[in-house]
Amino acid sequence: MAPYESDDAVGAARDEDPRSGRRKAARYAVPVAVVGVAAATIGLVPALASSGDPDLPKITAQQLIEKMAKSDVQQLSGTVKISTDLGLPDLGGLESGMLSGAAQGSGDGSSADPRAKLTELVSGTHTLRVAADGPDRQKVSLLESGAEYSLIHDGKDVWGYDSKSNEVYHSTAADSGRHRAAEPPATPKNFADEALKAVDDTTSVTVDGTAHVAGRDAYKLLIQPRQSGTTVGAISIAVDAKTGVPLKFTLTPKSGGAAVVDAGYTQVSFSRPAASTFDFTPPKGAKVTEDKDAAKAPEHSREREHGGDVTKGLGGKGLGGKGTGGLNVLGEGWTSVATFDTGTKGGVPTGSQGGDIGGFLGSLGDQVSGKFGKGTVFSTRLVNALVTDDGKVYAGAVTKDALVKAADAGK
Repeated sequence: MAPYESDDAVGAARDEDPRSGRRKAARYAVPVAVVGVAAATIGLVPALASSGDPDLPKITAQQLIEKMAKSDVQQLSGTVKISTDLGLPDLGGLESGMLSGAAQGSGDGSSADPRAKLTELVSGTHTLRVAADGPDRQKVSLLESGAEYSLIHDGKDVWGYDSKSNEVYHSTAADSGRHRAAEPPATPKNFADEALKAVDDTTSVTVDGTAHVAGRDAYKLLIQPRQSGTTVGAISIAVDAKTGVPLKFTLTPKSGGAAVVDAGYTQVSFSRPAASTFDFTPPKGAKVTEDKDAAKAPEHSREREHGGDVTKGLGGKGLGGKGTGGLNVLGEGWTSVATFDTGTKGGVPTGSQGGDIGGFLGSLGDQVSGKFGKGTVFSTRLVNALVTDDGKVYAGAVTKDALVKAADAGK
């Protein structure tokens, strides 16, 4: 089905109404959820297929974005299917183990710590059960073969439970409820929130027809970068026609092929979940680990609990957003590149310089050079990073050539 509105029409509407600038997607209000997934390590492939195009009233891209922003759904439950295809080499699960170990190493050592557990979403196909009842009660469960991991937010308590190891993670933050979204983490809404932050003059936004998702009628919002040099091809968001809730999120790379990111409901209900859904008592014999940092530093612990925003890692700034955490950002829009100095000279050890490990790392990266000097580029289908021999890192959802240009400009 042809788009209902061209991006030119969106631009014209903005020109006609100066107030529309206050409502455009770049200023879309994005709440923070219980826990997020580091997007530098996660991408998702298509999980749902359209079963036809419902006949819905026409709507402009501006109206659809406003509908999403005004959506006030407080209760829901459902099943989300997530798959991963970043194009990483097959390391037999080693990449997940390394990421999980790194996350756990920065935490309290519990397998139930969400910083360690949710890194499993970096590869393969996963099924999540999610539920929410207002801003103070959410739950997400990662279903595994013969086991289940659950993360529950109930008032001031955040519980993580790994049934495989019978371990429990517990965090208490008196003001945590004020910073939680009614939507559970790792859902299409989380990804859509971050994508909408990227919408500016470097972006084309259209309504690309309609679809059926999880048995519900939806509009399809299409977001496409206008800039060359980015690895992002297009983002499609299926938005529930009645509630304005994103039902499916798909990010396809400019290189083509399967989607890098796709998260979609296979079943969803907007009725209030049973109160017992959010009840949790540590099972008998379970090892309980308390997150002591949460009480000492609430702001820091919230970031730890959340795991960072869902698309952090695209230069550490979300999709096209501004840099955070002390990162410097070069360029603008979809081709912006985040950079920081590791303080370590010598770059990545490769070949005989780094022994067997060096040879392995060298096989994963491409050697490049420019005005900045020399370095190694490590690539996925979405996020690329350049590590220079003088210890600087440049990263973003941009091509290898764009990274080299950014490094030359930064020099």
